[in-house]
Amino acid sequence: MSAAPGTIQHGYERNCRELERWLAAASDADLRRRSDGTRWTNEELLFHMVFGYMVVQALLPLVRFFGVLPAPFSRAFAWILNAGTAPFDVVNYLGSKAAARFFNRRRMAAKLRRVTRSLERRMGRERAQAMARGMSFPDRWDPFFTPWMSLADVYAYPVQHFDFHATQLSLGQGTGT
Repeated sequence: MSAAPGTIQHGYERNCRELERWLAAASDADLRRRSDGTRWTNEELLFHMVFGYMVVQALLPLVRFFGVLPAPFSRAFAWILNAGTAPFDVVNYLGSKAAARFFNRRRMAAKLRRVTRSLERRMGRERAQAMARGMSFPDRWDPFFTPWMSLADVYAYPVQHFDFHATQLSLGQGTGT
């Protein structure tokens, strides 16, 4: 999954522009409409796409920590998290529903811009050795989590997550979906 930092940053910028474009073009009815293939409305799904970036901010310290420990530590941690997939799925679903009420169409684009800028600054300070370190991941939690992910993979993850969910939007004419 590893991608060059410049490529990752290009994906961050593209995702920000797409979100801003969709939000500007979407009507209230578009945002309240159920998305394709999820139980979320379009607005809730858009927040979930932003949340994928927010999750990376929380994952970075974990990957740095487990990346310097012997591999069995992160394998055990990933196993425990995989065992909790069912509760995670409920929290993931309900959390996005609830958070979309605050990070709604008026706030989510600015939030994504702040998060991507923060990630870009952090990524710019990372050494190649750190970017190659990684840990075992709970690969049952997300289709883009693999059994082992490097720090570079984690930085690339939210672009894949965002792009995947973008195909599930049902915003209507003029929004690109």
